[in-house]
Amino acid sequence: MDILLSPAPAGYADAVPSAPALPPLRVEYSTEPATDVLTRSEVLAVVSFGQTPSRDPRLIQVALEPACGSAPLEVWCGHGHAGHGANGDLRWSSDGNYSFVTLTLHERDFGGITAAAQHAYAQLSAWCKSSATPHLLRLWNYLDAINLGDGDDERYRQFCSGRAAGMDALTAGYPAASAIGVRDGRRVLQVCALAGRHPGAAVENPRQTSAWRYPRQYGPVAPGFARAMRAPSHSPQLYISGTAAVVGHASYHAGDVCAQVDETLTNLQSLCAAAGSAHPLGGARSVLKAYVRHAADADLVRERLHARFGADTPLLVLLGDICRAELLVEIDGLHDA
Repeated sequence: MDILLSPAPAGYADAVPSAPALPPLRVEYSTEPATDVLTRSEVLAVVSFGQTPSRDPRLIQVALEPACGSAPLEVWCGHGHAGHGANGDLRWSSDGNYSFVTLTLHERDFGGITAAAQHAYAQLSAWCKSSATPHLLRLWNYLDAINLGDGDDERYRQFCSGRAAGMDALTAGYPAASAIGVRDGRRVLQVCALAGRHPGAAVENPRQTSAWRYPRQYGPVAPGFARAMRAPSHSPQLYISGTAAVVGHASYHAGDVCAQVDETLTNLQSLCAAAGSAHPLGGARSVLKAYVRHAADADLVRERLHARFGADTPLLVLLGDICRAELLVEIDGLHDA
C-alpha cells in the first residue's frame, strides 16, 4: 500500500504548555434571542444554525439545518470584555486570552474550493500570528457538496489540498477540527477558528490512524488535524474533533447508523482516556453536537446518545454531510475533562 507519511508540524510532539494559565471557556446552548446574548461583554462567539440577522462580528451563521425544529444558539464565553472587529473577509473577537475568527469566502472569487481553502488558511494564519492569540486550538470548516466528485476530484479532498497549502505557515501543531458538508448550493467556504494566548496539547486516539498519516487512497494530501486538543486552561478542558466510525483508517459499518453510533462512542471513550480525562464524557460537563446525514436517522441518533450520556447532556443534532460518503454520523464537542 502507498502510505503518505505526512510529517507533523514542528512542535507537534511538544505542544503541551509547561504552565497552562488560561481560564477555561464556558460553552452553552441558549434559547435567548441573539440580540440579548450579544449584550453580554464576555461573549466571544454566538453560533446560529439558521438565519439570525446581526452586524455583530461575534455572530456566526452556519448553514446547517437542525434535525428538529429550531436550533438553540451555541454561545462561547470568555472572561472580561471581548473586543471585536473585521478585516476584509475576516471577522474576529478576543478577550486577550482567546480569540474567535471567522472567514466566509465565495469559491467563485478564487476559482474553486482548493484556492479558497488555501486563501482562508493563509489569511487565518497571518491574523493569528499578528495577534495576542497566535495558537490555533480548534477549527470548524463548512463547505457545500463535500462529497461531490470522484476520486481526487472529490470536493473534500480538494479542500484538504488547499488547507494544507494554506497551513504551511503554521508551526505550532495541528489543531482539533471538524469538516461538515452543508447543502445550500451556494459554494461558500466558511472557516471558524478558536485561538489562544498559549498552545494546547494535541491528543491522538490509539484506535485510529492519525489523520495526517492517512494512506494515499484517501487523497493526495492527508487531512491536517488532531483528534482532540487539551486546552491551555488551569482546569482541564478537551476540544473534541469530528469523530466517526473510523478504526485505523478504515470506515466501519457502512449502511448501519446504529453500529456507526456505537463505534463512534467507542472512539470517543478511547480519545478521552488518551487525553487523561478524569470524568466520563456526558452530563453537564459536556456540550456535544451530532451531525447526521439522513433526516430519518436523527431521532434514532438522539435517542441512542441520550441513552448513553443521559438526557441532561447538552446535545444538538444537525443535518449535514460527513467527509466520507459512507459515514452517516459524526460527533464533536467540548468536555470539561
